[in-house]
Amino acid sequence: MNKEELEERLIDFAVLIIEITDEMPSTRAGNHLAGQLVRSSSSPALNYGEAQSAESKRDFVHKMKVVLKELRETYNNLRIIHKAKLYGEEKKVQLAIKENNELISIYVKSIETAQKNMDK
Repeated sequence: MNKEELEERLIDFAVLIIEITDEMPSTRAGNHLAGQLVRSSSSPALNYGEAQSAESKRDFVHKMKVVLKELRETYNNLRIIHKAKLYGEEKKVQLAIKENNELISIYVKSIETAQKNMDK
Protein backbone atom coordinates (compact mmCIF):
# COMPACT_ATOMS: atom_id res chain seq x y z
CA MET A 1 0.00 0.00 0.00
CA ASN A 2 1.44 3.37 -0.97
CA LYS A 3 1.11 6.72 0.86
CA GLU A 4 -1.84 7.88 -1.23
CA GLU A 5 -3.77 4.64 -0.70
CA LEU A 6 -3.14 4.76 3.05
CA GLU A 7 -4.22 8.39 3.23
CA GLU A 8 -7.40 7.55 1.28
CA ARG A 9 -8.08 4.67 3.68
CA LEU A 10 -7.80 7.03 6.64
CA ILE A 11 -10.18 9.48 4.99
CA ASP A 12 -12.68 6.70 4.22
CA PHE A 13 -12.43 5.58 7.84
CA ALA A 14 -13.20 9.11 9.08
CA VAL A 15 -16.22 9.26 6.75
CA LEU A 16 -17.48 5.91 8.10
CA ILE A 17 -17.19 7.29 11.63
CA ILE A 18 -19.12 10.42 10.65
CA GLU A 19 -21.90 8.17 9.33
CA ILE A 20 -21.92 6.21 12.60
CA THR A 21 -21.99 9.31 14.80
CA ASP A 22 -24.80 10.87 12.76
CA GLU A 23 -26.91 7.81 13.61
CA MET A 24 -26.12 7.83 17.34
CA PRO A 25 -28.81 8.82 19.84
CA SER A 26 -28.94 12.42 20.98
CA THR A 27 -28.42 11.60 24.66
CA ARG A 28 -25.79 12.91 27.06
CA ALA A 29 -23.62 9.82 26.52
CA GLY A 30 -24.34 9.64 22.80
CA ASN A 31 -23.43 13.28 22.20
CA HIS A 32 -20.30 13.12 24.34
CA LEU A 33 -18.93 9.96 22.75
CA ALA A 34 -19.94 11.03 19.23
CA GLY A 35 -18.10 14.34 19.55
CA GLN A 36 -15.00 12.69 20.93
CA LEU A 37 -15.15 9.99 18.26
CA VAL A 38 -15.37 12.46 15.37
CA ARG A 39 -12.31 14.30 16.69
CA SER A 40 -10.14 11.25 17.33
CA SER A 41 -11.11 9.45 14.10
CA SER A 42 -10.52 12.40 11.80
CA SER A 43 -7.21 13.28 13.43
CA PRO A 44 -5.25 10.34 11.91
CA ALA A 45 -5.92 11.47 8.33
CA LEU A 46 -4.96 15.04 9.18
CA ASN A 47 -1.83 14.09 11.12
CA TYR A 48 -0.75 11.60 8.46
CA GLY A 49 -0.87 14.47 5.99
CA GLU A 50 1.40 16.44 8.31
CA ALA A 51 3.76 13.47 8.63
CA GLN A 52 4.29 13.55 4.87
CA SER A 53 5.81 17.02 5.32
CA ALA A 54 7.88 16.15 8.37
CA GLU A 55 11.00 18.22 8.88
CA SER A 56 13.12 15.23 9.89
CA LYS A 57 12.95 11.48 10.42
CA ARG A 58 12.44 12.13 14.12
CA ASP A 59 9.55 14.51 13.38
CA PHE A 60 8.04 11.91 11.02
CA VAL A 61 8.13 9.22 13.72
CA HIS A 62 6.60 11.62 16.24
CA LYS A 63 3.71 12.51 13.91
CA MET A 64 3.13 8.82 13.13
CA LYS A 65 2.95 8.12 16.86
CA VAL A 66 0.28 10.82 17.17
CA VAL A 67 -1.69 9.04 14.43
CA LEU A 68 -1.38 5.76 16.35
CA LYS A 69 -2.43 7.38 19.62
CA GLU A 70 -5.57 8.79 18.02
CA LEU A 71 -6.39 5.45 16.37
CA ARG A 72 -6.13 3.71 19.75
CA GLU A 73 -8.41 6.32 21.35
CA THR A 74 -10.90 5.82 18.52
CA TYR A 75 -10.77 2.04 18.97
CA ASN A 76 -11.64 2.23 22.66
CA ASN A 77 -14.41 4.74 21.98
CA LEU A 78 -15.92 2.41 19.36
CA ARG A 79 -15.81 -0.47 21.81
CA ILE A 80 -17.66 1.62 24.41
CA ILE A 81 -20.27 2.64 21.85
CA HIS A 82 -20.69 -0.98 20.79
CA LYS A 83 -21.03 -2.32 24.33
CA ALA A 84 -23.47 0.44 25.30
CA LYS A 85 -25.43 -0.12 22.06
CA LEU A 86 -25.23 3.58 21.15
CA TYR A 87 -25.41 3.05 17.41
CA GLY A 88 -27.85 2.95 14.51
CA GLU A 89 -26.38 -0.01 12.60
CA GLU A 90 -24.33 -2.58 14.46
CA LYS A 91 -22.81 -3.75 11.18
CA LYS A 92 -21.22 -0.32 10.60
CA VAL A 93 -19.76 -0.25 14.10
CA GLN A 94 -18.30 -3.73 13.67
CA LEU A 95 -16.83 -2.72 10.31
CA ALA A 96 -15.31 0.40 11.90
CA ILE A 97 -13.81 -1.62 14.76
CA LYS A 98 -12.26 -4.08 12.28
CA GLU A 99 -10.87 -1.31 10.07
CA ASN A 100 -9.60 0.59 13.11
CA ASN A 101 -7.78 -2.50 14.34
CA GLU A 102 -6.17 -3.02 10.92
CA LEU A 103 -5.07 0.62 10.78
CA ILE A 104 -3.51 0.29 14.24
CA SER A 105 -1.53 -2.74 13.04
CA ILE A 106 -0.35 -0.87 9.94
CA TYR A 107 0.87 2.08 12.01
CA VAL A 108 2.58 -0.06 14.63
CA LYS A 109 4.60 -1.70 11.83
CA SER A 110 5.23 1.60 10.03
CA ILE A 111 6.56 3.21 13.20
CA GLU A 112 8.80 0.21 13.90
CA THR A 113 10.21 0.41 10.37
CA ALA A 114 10.67 4.18 10.55
CA GLN A 115 12.50 3.89 13.88
CA LYS A 116 14.81 1.21 12.49
CA ASN A 117 15.55 3.42 9.48
CA MET A 118 16.19 6.36 11.79
CA ASP A 119 18.81 4.37 13.70
CA LYS A 120 20.79 3.69 10.51
